[in-house]
Amino acid sequence: MLTTSEEDYLKALYTLTEWDDTEVSTGVLADQLGLSPASVTSMIQKLAGKGLVSHVPRKTVALSPSGRREALRMVRRHRLIETFLRDELGYGWDEVHDEAEALEHTVSDRFINALDARLGHPQHDPHGDAIPSADGTLPVSEAIRLDRFSGDRAIIDRISDEDPEFLRRAAIQGLVPGALIRLPHQLNFIEASLIWVRNAHSK
Repeated sequence: MLTTSEEDYLKALYTLTEWDDTEVSTGVLADQLGLSPASVTSMIQKLAGKGLVSHVPRKTVALSPSGRREALRMVRRHRLIETFLRDELGYGWDEVHDEAEALEHTVSDRFINALDARLGHPQHDPHGDAIPSADGTLPVSEAIRLDRFSGDRAIIDRISDEDPEFLRRAAIQGLVPGALIRLPHQLNFIEASLIWVRNAHSK
């Protein structure tokens, strides 16, 4: 049985590498969680002792296969709850993240599976992020960040939920998953780095 903090660490490690295949240091993880490097190092040592992460002291930390399974279990909870809050309770897509952060630790896997069925087994959350299946599988995405895209037309796949204010502006501009965006766009570098797209000309 994992603690809430342990679940948060594993989920944070997963989300840091989900869209950018980069190594994660304890310092980067500390920034993501808003904690001191010393606190993060202590928890990473505990997770390593449970076989949930691999850790090179003063360098990198990565999920082990069992750690990835636990992380995906939490990601599944989070994204299904976000979808429920939007579809069933009328929350805005800029409001669901913080609520899901609190609720994901309080419900059972049975509840989450029932929620999944109630929602019709959605494939993506309100921001376009794929929802892991009950067995932890995820569809492969070929989306890339908009600031790295070189085509002339793109379809939005997902938008990062880390900035609620940007989500509100994006919704007003029609920048939502599934929408067509033409280049050159009028977004600044930071905004473009929060959007992932695929080529509109590809099938």
